Amino acid sequence: MQIPRHEDIVRPEWIDSNGHMNLAYYVVIFDGATDLVFETLDIGKVYRIRTGNSSFVVETHTLYENEVIEGERLAVASRVLGADGKRVHLFHEMFRAGGGPRIAAQELMCLHIDMRTRRTAPWPEDRRSMLEEVVLAQSAMPLPKGVGRRIAMP
Repeated sequence: MQIPRHEDIVRPEWIDSNGHMNLAYYVVIFDGATDLVFETLDIGKVYRIRTGNSSFVVETHTLYENEVIEGERLAVASRVLGADGKRVHLFHEMFRAGGGPRIAAQELMCLHIDMRTRRTAPWPEDRRSMLEEVVLAQSAMPLPKGVGRRIAMP
């Protein structure tokens, strides 16, 4: 299963006093990419309505590598790195839509949630199997730079 790229454009209101996109809006763009991944994998809004289950992001790590300015078009490539009975592990990489070096990356851990109890719940068998197939299909690709990175002083 191919996950499409999420695209966005840097809006004027996203520019901070340093003249580049404020860090909060990188997260906004990555959130749009997460929504697109969830919809593509049928674990998004339609899934929530159909099953009463959803996914919550419980941890993120964002790397800011290059600045962007107003009006730039951005594209986010996404991968499913792992999945188990109740979790899915995602990684997003942001680039300028026309190419060039990576601008930012975000790693996320998401939990499958029963919205009636607002507690973790196992994936239904069909979703778990599908997630495992996506992980297996993408496992031949090298891991993106920064996966599993932690904040530390050298």
